[in-house]
Amino acid sequence: MHRADDTNSTISFRAAVCALLTVAIFAAFAVRLFTWQIIKSDDYQSDALSSASYTMTTEAGRGEILDRNGKELAVNDPGYMIIFNKLYMKEGTENEIINKLIGLMKLRHEAWIDALPIYIDDSGAYQFKEDCDATIDFIKSKAMLDMNKYATAQDCMDAFEERFDLADTEYSQQEKRDIISVRYNMEFKGYSYSTPYRFAENISRDMIAIVLENSQGFPGVECAGTFVRYYKDSALVPHLIGTVGAISQEEYDSLKDKGYTLDDTIGKSGIESALEEYLKGTGGEKRITKTSDGAIVDEVETVKAKPGDTVYLTIDSKLQDATNRALAQNVREAGKSHSDCVAGAAVMIDLEDFSVLACSTYPTFDLQKYMTDEKYYSNLMSDSKLPLFDRALTGNFIVGSTFKPCVAAAGLEEGVVTGTSTIFCKQNYDYYKTDIIKCLGYHSSQNVEQALANSCNYYFAEVGRRLGIESMDFYAEKFGLGVSTGIEVYESRGILAGRDSETWFEGNTCQAAIGQSDNAFTPIQLATYAATVANDGVRLRTHFVDKITDYTKTETVLDNSEQPEVVETVGVSTENMRIVKSGMRKVVTSGTAKEIFSGYHIPIAAKTGTAENIGTDNVTFIAFAPYENPKVALAVVIEHGGEGKYSMNTAKAMLDAYFGPPKKTASKSASSKASSGGGR
Repeated sequence: MHRADDTNSTISFRAAVCALLTVAIFAAFAVRLFTWQIIKSDDYQSDALSSASYTMTTEAGRGEILDRNGKELAVNDPGYMIIFNKLYMKEGTENEIINKLIGLMKLRHEAWIDALPIYIDDSGAYQFKEDCDATIDFIKSKAMLDMNKYATAQDCMDAFEERFDLADTEYSQQEKRDIISVRYNMEFKGYSYSTPYRFAENISRDMIAIVLENSQGFPGVECAGTFVRYYKDSALVPHLIGTVGAISQEEYDSLKDKGYTLDDTIGKSGIESALEEYLKGTGGEKRITKTSDGAIVDEVETVKAKPGDTVYLTIDSKLQDATNRALAQNVREAGKSHSDCVAGAAVMIDLEDFSVLACSTYPTFDLQKYMTDEKYYSNLMSDSKLPLFDRALTGNFIVGSTFKPCVAAAGLEEGVVTGTSTIFCKQNYDYYKTDIIKCLGYHSSQNVEQALANSCNYYFAEVGRRLGIESMDFYAEKFGLGVSTGIEVYESRGILAGRDSETWFEGNTCQAAIGQSDNAFTPIQLATYAATVANDGVRLRTHFVDKITDYTKTETVLDNSEQPEVVETVGVSTENMRIVKSGMRKVVTSGTAKEIFSGYHIPIAAKTGTAENIGTDNVTFIAFAPYENPKVALAVVIEHGGEGKYSMNTAKAMLDAYFGPPKKTASKSASSKASSGGGR
């Protein structure tokens, strides 16, 4: 009993101690809370109000563009830029800092972003720049100066001087104009605590060093790393790669919901534009905490930037280079005899999936110089030969007799001719007395294969008459002529005679059947057409993108090689397609391409073309090879080339680049024949 009483006393004592401790702890918390919320609430509220957090976007690298083998075509080089950070720049010092900085930039011949469409003319008057109507309208709008549409450049500058506290200063007119340019663009770009302003991009290291040495005189001016788009082998395929540039107001308005800012660079043409959604990276975020006296007390990266995806093109750089050189050489050679011959285009397609292996336009340009050299850019813009014009994808050319395999296939399938039936060629086709078509030969009786080999105008004029223009156009579209091929970048639809003609007479159908009249197609369409013939009438989607991976090249985002897309089935029987292809083989063995290709080491099937137009005739050529088991198809157009040997020699060099050149003995023989050859 005594021991039990002692135990109970001990337990009671411990319970009392625990209770007292619990009360003491809660009491301490209560006192602390009372101190925080009542006694020192003003102090803590002041501390909270004296600091603020801002979220800033960090830059993401743009995705790279490579050829099918991984060769770099468009990449990111590290560069430098000068930015204004409002978190550090004291209000009211902007004009002085901008003026000093521009002075340094001019001394070093460095460029700063000058976006004001107003300049000072030789008489000292302000004038609006030409071709800047949209920007000028924005300056006069309620969003900026709220002026009427008749306001002059001087009126706008007077308003800007008042807006930016420059009216009664001692700055020179040029200094005021330059300061206004920067201040205007700062407002336009949304300069704020969370949005720094890019004052200059792609700055030299020397200029960066100078700015850093004078950093005390430029509070709020920072040097930062950036990504500069750089184009390697920049004359290889510039039209296809395309360009990037500063985002426009219209582009920003339509893309801001996708995370774009007014400081963004965006694809403007070519693959850079067509694959923008993949190439653009996703910017990161960092949180910056600043006290009321301007001190930065915390800077934390909250979201890591994600670079854009890597785009692999179907282009083979070695084959593209060989095509470029061959095309340029043959255009120049043709130009010696025909002064109006200055341009051409050539395309080669892989028959496995209709991927484009080479796509060449001549004359061409250097993409890197186009983007960085103003004088070079100006010369390109004024060049009468139009080197910026992508003839391979958007040039509509009268193609002449290369259209005849399409007419042959249509005629066979519609039953207006058979593989053995003949048409007698008496040279002048005069069914329509007011529209007589002359054949360049007197071929007597011709079946379809012979007519293809000899390119008999009489035969195909009659087949065209029997078919009618609607039936002929139906098959042309199926083969890919006069319709979009499906490539990822901008292309012309081409022109189909009859369908796209303003006026039409029955006799025009016969002209259309020999590839004349209003028929005009792009080289990419001609190559797709040749590939469709080789593929027994099954047309796949022609494409430039092989695959897309993430930036590290480890994860595939899109793969076009997995399952080629069937766009169209022409609807011509296997037997009729065999007859057409046999006729195209005879073009090489006994017909109009014999002089150049009869001894060629790879058996090919082809069709030549000579097209009448204003000036010297266009010369065209389509082919696929090898004949029995086709791997590639191609098309060459030399504008005003005059003689078929130039288009054929271009094609021959392309085939050499793909299959390998012939042995030396065969090369000498072919060379001898090429020097004396021609073709229709």
